[in-house]
Parts: sequence; structure tokens; C-alpha cells
Amino acid sequence: MADWDYEIFWKETLNLIQKEKDEQEFAMWFDLRYLKSTENEVIVTVPSSFYRDQVQSRYQDYLEAKVRELTGKDLAVVLEVRPRKTAPETVNLEEPEENFPKNTENTGKKHIAIPKERPPHQKLNRDYNFDKYVVGDNNKFAANAAMAITKNPGIAYNPFLIYGGVGLGKTHLMQAIGNYAHDNSNAKIIYVTAEDFTNEFIEHVGVITHVNKMAEFTRKYRSTDILLIDDIHLFGVNSTATLEELFHTFNALYNAKKQMVFTCDRPVSELKNLTERLKSRFSQGLTVDLLPPDYETRCAILHKKADFRGKNIPDEVIGLVSKNISTNVRDLEGAFNTLIAYAELVGRPITLEIARQQLKDAFASPKQTNISVDTIIRVVADYFSLAMNDIKGKKRSQNIVLPRQLAMYITREITEYSTTEVGQFFGGRDHTTVMYSCKQIEERIHADPTLDSTIQTLIRMIKEYNTKI
Repeated sequence: MADWDYEIFWKETLNLIQKEKDEQEFAMWFDLRYLKSTENEVIVTVPSSFYRDQVQSRYQDYLEAKVRELTGKDLAVVLEVRPRKTAPETVNLEEPEENFPKNTENTGKKHIAIPKERPPHQKLNRDYNFDKYVVGDNNKFAANAAMAITKNPGIAYNPFLIYGGVGLGKTHLMQAIGNYAHDNSNAKIIYVTAEDFTNEFIEHVGVITHVNKMAEFTRKYRSTDILLIDDIHLFGVNSTATLEELFHTFNALYNAKKQMVFTCDRPVSELKNLTERLKSRFSQGLTVDLLPPDYETRCAILHKKADFRGKNIPDEVIGLVSKNISTNVRDLEGAFNTLIAYAELVGRPITLEIARQQLKDAFASPKQTNISVDTIIRVVADYFSLAMNDIKGKKRSQNIVLPRQLAMYITREITEYSTTEVGQFFGGRDHTTVMYSCKQIEERIHADPTLDSTIQTLIRMIKEYNTKI
């Protein structure tokens, strides 16, 4: 063994870590396989670049300390992404007859197993993978849960429900689970939107063709290993039969320990079109919400997109876009694509001046106001001669309840926050309180049109205050 062959030490390092960490954490984050070593490094492989980034941020110092403890040397632990697994496929390769024994009967063809990469899933977007999913404070919990699911589908966090506003990465995270499973196993995966599920059900039940093929539909969905249904909030009010079938499909897959992942744009409790028993089923696993990305995460998203596209975007341009577009990832990517298209079509490098010119409409959009909830609460409180703590607090006197309801209503009107998120800003209130407050204000506006004038005045004051911050 060469002086720098540390494979034995690495195996013992993992044994020590396994004793210190709980079973789920070890299984999730220590899939670290020894590759080789040099005099100053231990090189190990990981499943993906997303996995590498997470291990580096969480455990790099810890791993190197453990290696030092065993070897007595300051060795760097280097993480490399291992090649994707491939599935063998048997193909026919023709060889000349003279290569075969003359006394052996043959056709001149020989079956040889050649590894071949599994073709992409027809319904999954290849760009929606963990490597391209930027993790920040807004989605760290959701991303970690998704990765845990890929390690133990059907057992860890089943069903998995992701909710959040438009363009926050729900579909990306859902399909990343599907793509990872597709590339690393032989699992049967179905990805479908709620609308397509409904249309397919109607087709098979024979409403249009008058040919009932429900057995085929049932067999397809109840024999899958991983079921991904996007946008369950789009199941319609008249989808009684569809929801009944979904309920039974859910039960069949759950009992068979098959993984299910769903997305929607709001908490399950706010989905009026679902039956109570389906709401109960969706809620019995793990539910995570995606929030709008913060400034640092927005910058990281644009940097990663630039790297994948092979584009050199100045830091000041990325900072400008990230500061002015804060609603969601989709709007951020739209702005980025606009700049890239301009640079490619005109043949000019992207500068601050060009970015400001090309994105002036996006920056001026009412959605891109960067207004914080604290700003809304402050302005409303000042308008009614109250303290911010009065708005956020528990007092229920009439002179406080109305301003509080107005602040909640305005927050929902001029920001992208969900009712759950708004409730958290207002003293940790339940989302149903926010919904009730907004409904109360809507009813008051119908009864007293002057209230709408007050609301517009408050919104104008909030925007003016925001420009001075």
C-alpha cells in the first residue's frame, strides 16, 4: 500500500460517522464512495452536483476533522460527481462467419450486452433536476426532503405535497425527484397535471367515445412506483368521479408503499374543490411551502443559469436584476433570458446600461415593488395612529381590528405572499384568519365604497414610503 492510499482510513471514517449520526441523516448525506487518494487528498464520489454542494456546505469541515482524527494528517476531502448509472441493453452485433468455429451452427450474429444510458422520460423536463435547483433559505427544507425521498421512495415522507405561489419552483422540484429516480433506478414513473389526469379519466370512462376502458386506466395508475401530479388545485368543482378515482388510486399506492408527490398553489385546507377525505390524505405525509427567494438566492440562481448557458454576466448586472425582480424564479429567469437574447442577437456584451434599458418594463411592473410586509404594517399603523405591535398583536378592539384587516387585505393585494405567509407576518396567525379578514374587507367595500378610496390612499402611501427606504 502506498503511503497515500487512504481507502482503509476512509472506510473507518464512515464507520465512525455512522455511529454518531442518526440512521436517516447518515443514509441521506453520506453516500460517499472512495475513489482514490493523493498525498494530500482523499477523493470520494457523490451522486450529483446538488448532493456535492449540500455535503460541502454541511459536512466538509466535519469530514476532514474525522479523517485527521484517524490519519493524523491534514487531508482535504475532495468530492467528485460520479457518472450516472446505466442500464445494460442486449443488442445484436454482426461478426464475420470466419470468427465462429466452422463445426458450430450459427447465424453469424452474436448477442452482446452493451451498457446504454436509459432514454429520458417522455413527460419529464431534463432541465428540471437537482443540479439546476438552487437552494436558499426559502426552499432548503423542501429540497432536503425531496432528496431524502429519492433515497427511500414510498417510505420517507409519503405523500409529499409542495405548495407555493406561481413560479417558485414547485414543478422543478417535483420533476427533479422523477428525473433522479428515472436515472438511478428502473422505477415506473408517471408525471401528469391535474387537468391531464381528469381528461384521461374522462376518455377512459367512455363519456366521449362510449367505450369504457377504466380497467386500463386503473391498471396504469395503480401499478406505478412513483406518481407525480402537478397543480391539484386545478381539479374542478364538477370532478366528483375523477376525485373518487384519485382517492382510490391514492389508497392503493399508499398501501403498496409507492411514492406520491403533489403540488398546488395554496395549503390543502384552502382547496375548496377537494373532498375532506382527500384533503386528509394529502395532509397525512409531509407538506412544505416554497417562499419567494431572497436576494442572495436570486443572485445564486442567475449565476448558476449563466454557468449552464456558458455566459459571462457581470456581477453588477446580476445584482441589479436580483434587486429589482423579487416576485418569483420564473420572472427572474424571464429577465435573464431577455438579456441573453439581446446579447446574442445584437452581438454586444451585457452592461448595466443595457440591462436597465432592456428590463425597464419588468423593473417597473407593479409586482416588482419589493414592498415588505413590515412596510405595509408601519404605514397602516401610522395612518390610524397605532403602533405596529397593535396591528401584529392579539388585541381585538374595533379601532385595531379594522386596520389589521386592512393591512392583511392590502398585503394580499400588492404582494405575492400566500395567506399562510401573511398570517406568519401578522403575529403567527392561522391562514383562515387572513382569509376571513380579506373577506370582511371585500364585504365592507361593497357596503361602503369610500373604504376603497381609503385603501387606494394607503397603497399609494405604502409605495411612496417604500421608495424612500
